Amino acid sequence: MQGSEYQCSFIGKYGRCNDVAEPGSQLCFWHDPDVDKTGDDVKTRLEERAGSGLPMEGFILRKANLDNVNLVNHGNGKSYQLVNCDLSRASLCHGHFYRVDLSGSRLLKANLSNANLHRANLDGCNLLGVNLKNSLLDHVKWGDKLYQEREAAANPENAMALYEEAEESARNIRRHCENLGMMRVAGHFYYQERVFHRLQMPKYSRQRVLSYLVDKISGYGESPLRVVLFSMALIVFCSFIYLFTGVQDGGTVVRFNQSLGLFQNLWYWLDCLYFSVVTFTTLGYGDLTPLGLSRIVAACEAFTGSFSLALFVVLFVKKMIR
Repeated sequence: MQGSEYQCSFIGKYGRCNDVAEPGSQLCFWHDPDVDKTGDDVKTRLEERAGSGLPMEGFILRKANLDNVNLVNHGNGKSYQLVNCDLSRASLCHGHFYRVDLSGSRLLKANLSNANLHRANLDGCNLLGVNLKNSLLDHVKWGDKLYQEREAAANPENAMALYEEAEESARNIRRHCENLGMMRVAGHFYYQERVFHRLQMPKYSRQRVLSYLVDKISGYGESPLRVVLFSMALIVFCSFIYLFTGVQDGGTVVRFNQSLGLFQNLWYWLDCLYFSVVTFTTLGYGDLTPLGLSRIVAACEAFTGSFSLALFVVLFVKKMIR
């Protein structure tokens, strides 16, 4: 390298770039946004740079022609890192990115069709409008949150627009995963898609409240376990209502009574819990019957129970078919 005055001024998490700055610029070829990178030689230069083992961070590769680029490290087995780079509208068709770390990169409307992204790290990438047609997406690390979701938390004034972009990104990934038969991943992004759609609704509106309830009860149809937990919570909740409003057991009224001991009231609650289970599942043995207000609660619980059981069967079968 020449004197330090010619060193690229870019500084990232790996330190200062050691490349020589372009003539008339303080940035090197890779970091200078004004350098044309649409030439056919960029792919070869990038592969050579990756092979050198030097950090590849913050590269500006907008609209670069990187078709068939091979960034798979066949040497020591350590994956290459192309992090926090700008690959907006870049052509990456048939690219080989096995285990490549692309975290934090901007892939806005990039063309990754027929690319191998097996085990690639896309955590924190801006994936809005990315073309993933026929790409290999097995075991991709998508990250806990999409880029727009993180930005919305940091910029609440632009949250609505960011949630709309996040919904579009989640829908795009979900569709490509469905085409590849990756239904578990597709289900995850479908859930995120519905959450982002809800967050665009007016706060405390009827539609948003109903959407929130559907989320908590069933995870927008992606979580049979939530249906089970909701059912159990409802059964226990109703059992306490029955305990205080009373149910009829032959000639005895089963109801909480302070004058009775703890053991007797606990036994009454177990009777009410049994009655709640029977009512929820609509078995209707008839050995216990509701009294007064308990009738209204029992009717509501029976209706909710029949609906919840049917919903659980549908979601369970849906998961098994996948």
